[in-house]
Amino acid sequence: MTPNRINKLVVIGVGLIGGSFALDLRRAGLVDQVIGVGRSPENLQRALQLKVIDQAETDPAQAVQDADLVLLATPVGQMDAVLACIAPALPRHTIVTDAGSTKRDVAALYRKHLADSLDRCLPAHPIAGSDLSGAAAARYSLYEERKVVLCPLAETAGTTTTRIAALWQACGAHLVTLDAERHDAVFAAVSHLPHLLAFAYMNSVLDRPDANDCLRLAATGFRDFTRIAGSHPEMWRDIALANRPALLGDLQAFRHELDQLIEALQASDSAALAERFARASAARTHWGKA
Repeated sequence: MTPNRINKLVVIGVGLIGGSFALDLRRAGLVDQVIGVGRSPENLQRALQLKVIDQAETDPAQAVQDADLVLLATPVGQMDAVLACIAPALPRHTIVTDAGSTKRDVAALYRKHLADSLDRCLPAHPIAGSDLSGAAAARYSLYEERKVVLCPLAETAGTTTTRIAALWQACGAHLVTLDAERHDAVFAAVSHLPHLLAFAYMNSVLDRPDANDCLRLAATGFRDFTRIAGSHPEMWRDIALANRPALLGDLQAFRHELDQLIEALQASDSAALAERFARASAARTHWGKA
């Protein structure tokens, strides 16, 4: 399906996710004008230089006037203030979507600030994260063969879902539909928990008296395990707090797994260690091939 052309796209938060969305839609010939909104003049200037956006704004309410589509691509912790700011200025025809990593909290914010326009609101989550951030990280084809999860509200109009779905498909993405609660439970396990563990592990190494030697001698295993510990701290703080109930349950489950490993090591139980390692290895290998 070919989506309707967008005259004015407003991207609030011009980084990897929002910038790449704008670039792909521009290349597909589906957008006439891209307005970028952000708090950092330096980042907005870089976005202009890279032709990610056509115009920069620091006032979200000013930016959304006459917008056809608004993409909220800020950390989820900023969305409350952003929605409060744009709600009085938002035209009735404007579609609002987001790229937040949690969905129950964002859905609640739509209901709080845009109660009269919920038919035009669609929470979404592109699964294309990186440890890179800012306008310089934006690139074409980021979403090629990647998944984008759509979490329509009960009030979201079918035409809104169809149009947003077509735009993501024009970026090369594959679509999955989940309700917000299910989304947050799944991504607590496969995205949010791994980031917390990478941060925690990195800090545990830094707390060692021989931390400098550890970092000097670390190689590919350390690199691969800690890559996501280089992710944006503010963004991941907000995600952790937003998905706190699901994350707490997964952290407890992981602590139980660690306790089992500690017990096996203390007992020199080679069979138990081999069983846990083999189960994980087989599942990881199967997932990698799939």
